[in-house]
Amino acid sequence: MNPLLQLALELARLGLPVLPLRAGKSPIGNCPACRKNACGGRPSMKVPGPCVCPAPCHAWAAATTDPAVLTSPPWMRAWREAEAVAYHPGGAGLTVVDLDHADAVAWARANLLPTLTVATTRGEHWVYRGAMASANKVRPDVDVKSLMQYARWLGYGAGVMAPLPDAVRALVAREEANRPPGDGARVASSPPPPWSRTVAAGCRHTERYIHTGLQRGLAKIADCPESGAGSQAFGVARFLAAQHTRCPGPCGLDTIAHHLISAAVSVGVPHDYATRAVDRGFTAAGARAA
Repeated sequence: MNPLLQLALELARLGLPVLPLRAGKSPIGNCPACRKNACGGRPSMKVPGPCVCPAPCHAWAAATTDPAVLTSPPWMRAWREAEAVAYHPGGAGLTVVDLDHADAVAWARANLLPTLTVATTRGEHWVYRGAMASANKVRPDVDVKSLMQYARWLGYGAGVMAPLPDAVRALVAREEANRPPGDGARVASSPPPPWSRTVAAGCRHTERYIHTGLQRGLAKIADCPESGAGSQAFGVARFLAAQHTRCPGPCGLDTIAHHLISAAVSVGVPHDYATRAVDRGFTAAGARAA
C-alpha cells in the first residue's frame, strides 16, 4: 500500500480529517468540474454549495476520516501523485500555532502555554486542544491554523497537548480592533445596489421582511465604531443567511453580503477581514451567496 495512504488511514482512525498534498505543500488541484468553484464548492467552505465530486478537491474542505473515501478510486489517483499528508486541525477540534522561525519559537516559549510540539523544517508546530478561527501573520513568522485551514502532518511530536489558551485566541482577536480612518481601511467607492426581487427571484420572503432585517443588521454593525464590527458582521451574516436556507433560490445573498461588508468597512474594518467575516457567517448558516 502507498505509505502516505497508510499514514492517512492511521491518522483517520485517530480522528484527524486528512487529505493528500502534492509537491510544494499544495493540495491536489481542482478537477475540471470543480475548477474556479464551478461546482459551487463543498459544504462548509467559504462559499458552500452542492458539490458531490468524489475527488479530493477544495483543500481542507475535502479532508475526511472515512476510509472508504480515502481508498476510493479518485483518491487513489491523488495518493499516487501525493508527496505528503495534511490534516484539518479545526475538524479534529485542534489548533496549530505555526512558528516558522527560531525567533518565533523563542517568543512562544516565553509567552504561550507549553503544549504538544512538533518540529518543522524551520521552526515548530504547537498543537492545542480546541478549535478557533484561523489567521495568517498574527505575528512575524506566526500563523494560527484551525478552522478552514490545513496543516502538514510532520509527526506525533513531543509533550502533552494543553487546552487552547486565551493568549492564542487573542492573537486572532487583534483583527477585531477597527482601524482608525486613514489607517489602511478601504471604504467602498460607491454604495452597493439595493436588494430587490430582480436578484432574488427564488426567495420566499417579502421585500419588506428582507429590507427590515438588513437595516437592523447594518445598524448593529454601525454601533461598533471602535471594535467588534468584524464579529458583528459575522453574526449578522449568519443570522440573515439562515433565513434563506429553505428558499429555492436565488435569494440575492451576494447583494446582502455587499451591504454588510460596506457597513463594516465604513467603521474601519479592513476590507479583506470584513469579507472573510461575512463569508464565514454565510458558511456557518449553511447558505451560499447567490
